[in-house]
Amino acid sequence: MERPATTLTDWRRWLVRTGLLLAGVAVVLYVGISLAVASAVRAAGEAATREFPGDRIAALVAYADSSSHTLSERNRAVWALGQLGDRRALPVLEKYITGGKCRHDRELCQHELAKAVRLCRGGSNLTAFLWRRGSL
Repeated sequence: MERPATTLTDWRRWLVRTGLLLAGVAVVLYVGISLAVASAVRAAGEAATREFPGDRIAALVAYADSSSHTLSERNRAVWALGQLGDRRALPVLEKYITGGKCRHDRELCQHELAKAVRLCRGGSNLTAFLWRRGSL
């Protein structure tokens, strides 16, 4: 039995189905990544509020500014502040920007500081769309 030739309509159906599948995968990935970021921000905020007074932003600012924590821990606080995008963090974040290359063994990550400052000044953060203004 001979197989019928593929028609243009068959190709269109295949493209639509594939497009819908890819769109669905993209939505699932976006939601998953957003929730993972939200969870990491929540964990950083909880670690900071256990040690420093005030709300989550004030505690993360104090944590990022603390010399009693490792650079890795402080960089995580810088990252979380950027994800939260609160302007109250700007003075401390800007205090550590040198404009030079990253020297992770001696100072806070310049790249992460620059990103955090941009986000705190209102830069777009696609992963925060789902959770930043919510109950996190």
